[in-house]
Amino acid sequence: MLARPNRLTRGADYKAVVRRGRRCASANTVVYTSATGESRPPRFGFIVSRQVGSAVVRNTLRRRLKAVCAEALTDVRPGSDVVIRVLPPGRDADFAALRADVTRCLARSGA
Repeated sequence: MLARPNRLTRGADYKAVVRRGRRCASANTVVYTSATGESRPPRFGFIVSRQVGSAVVRNTLRRRLKAVCAEALTDVRPGSDVVIRVLPPGRDADFAALRADVTRCLARSGA
């Protein structure tokens, strides 16, 4: 589980990361990263739309992504903001596939 300081909560923050951040796409997810100059813990946000599936499926994917981000917390630079969007094919992805997609994109973006 991600602690409160490690979560994006404001819509304006989501919008800024998606618009100005670096983008890395995979089969199941799109990861946006934005490095700020602030000295604070990295923050993560998740976008799982209704196109992905029912509420049960969306919440399961969100919980899996939170666990992946909690594992990757030490590898992400302080002050970074990360938004992960799940694509419709992601509904069938297991935990290992999501972890591989997210860690590859985080390493590639230099977050």
